[in-house]
Amino acid sequence: MPSPAQSLSLTSSRSAWMAEAGATLRLGWPLVLTNLAQTAMTATDVMMMGQLGPDALAAGALGSNLYMAVLIFGIGVMAAVSPMLSIELGRNRHAVREIRRTVRQGFWAAATLVGPMWLFLWQAEAVLAAMGQDRALSAAAGSYVRALQWSLLPFFFYLVLRGFVAALQRPLAAMLVVLAAVLFNAFANWVLMFGRLGLPALGLPGSGLATALSSVLMFAGLAALVLRNRQFRRFRLFGRFWVADWPRYRAFWRLGLPIGATLAFEVVIFNGAAFLMGLIGPTALAAHAIAIQIASLTFMVPMGIGQAATVRVGRAFGAGDRDGIRRAGQVAIVLGVGFMALTALVMWLAPHWLVRPFLDVSRPGAIEVAALAMHFLVFAAIFQIVDGAQVVGSCLLRGLGDTRIPMLYAGLGYWVIGLPLSVALGFGTPLAGSGIWIGLAVALALVAALMLGRWAARERLGLMPAAPDPGT
Repeated sequence: MPSPAQSLSLTSSRSAWMAEAGATLRLGWPLVLTNLAQTAMTATDVMMMGQLGPDALAAGALGSNLYMAVLIFGIGVMAAVSPMLSIELGRNRHAVREIRRTVRQGFWAAATLVGPMWLFLWQAEAVLAAMGQDRALSAAAGSYVRALQWSLLPFFFYLVLRGFVAALQRPLAAMLVVLAAVLFNAFANWVLMFGRLGLPALGLPGSGLATALSSVLMFAGLAALVLRNRQFRRFRLFGRFWVADWPRYRAFWRLGLPIGATLAFEVVIFNGAAFLMGLIGPTALAAHAIAIQIASLTFMVPMGIGQAATVRVGRAFGAGDRDGIRRAGQVAIVLGVGFMALTALVMWLAPHWLVRPFLDVSRPGAIEVAALAMHFLVFAAIFQIVDGAQVVGSCLLRGLGDTRIPMLYAGLGYWVIGLPLSVALGFGTPLAGSGIWIGLAVALALVAALMLGRWAARERLGLMPAAPDPGT
């Protein structure tokens, strides 16, 4: 029978774990809903493209995958805001000037990054044609991307502000803004794509324009909330915007570039899979677009939990709280992987319910696309768990300021192992599109093992803050 002191210690330990789980969920659920809402905007675009027919859906998939290749890199770079602010607030919870300067350099980094991206995306049709994609599909995709690309800068600015409110553990503002943008995006798609309310029907470019307008709404809405809210207003984020802080600017890039590369390694291989599907045929490409969109929706939950864990780990790291780091990590792993296990069951047992909203089955070829999409969801179900594990693991390491080695892990898993395996199985065996998905699953499993292994070895690798001096 435990002594009273042992019982008190056990009760205190349980309370600490429950408190950590509660804090992660309170911070995580608005981030999850924000991520889901952002993905719902893309899902809305895909659903409406499906109403234009399988060819429009395939062209939209090509264009959006090329756009996502650069967007995700930018999202990763902007993600440096959250750990930098969290670690600073862990050291000094009353910091104001340091917070303002970091946010300002995030805006500067966004403005630096977007120019080359615009130049690249303006040539989308030529890039897709050079990749061997169908000429007609490439032309349609290019017109879509030329409208869509203008969403980048306001979206990056929004991400900087989202990182700010998340680091302050007040992410609800970002969620409310995105929910409003989702509704606006659906309405704008309906008006601009199909020519409602007296406007001309723009087709795919109308969808791109709708997304660009929605991104402007997201940044303007969150900026307005930050300026009006008393807790946020005291930081005066937009004051003296022109004043440089070059050491902080360089520190931002040192942390953000590896995060951007890590995300890009993962997402670009999935986008590359779409291009490979395009070489197999329009049916395979359209089915892949549906299946990957569904998988992206479920992925947003562990990603949101991981983003919350970045803040929790970063704050504990800044405060030198080694037990807090351990609790934040273990809680996030259980929550993220547990959710993905449940979604895997749904994909395995009821794929038809997930695919049905994406297609008008009266359209020619739609039934074939739906059947292949349900087949691809079987493979998506298999890699759900490892996908959740790898994103949570990378976010935990990010909270420790550890981004360079995880970047190398991502490059190894996705590009050295995953992509060659997908090509070999997709074009060297009768598996075709299924072989491409098998290669993706193997890559995710390898990266998950490497990320979680590094997290488990954080003490031995010297990633933890110094133990507090018992004499202080």
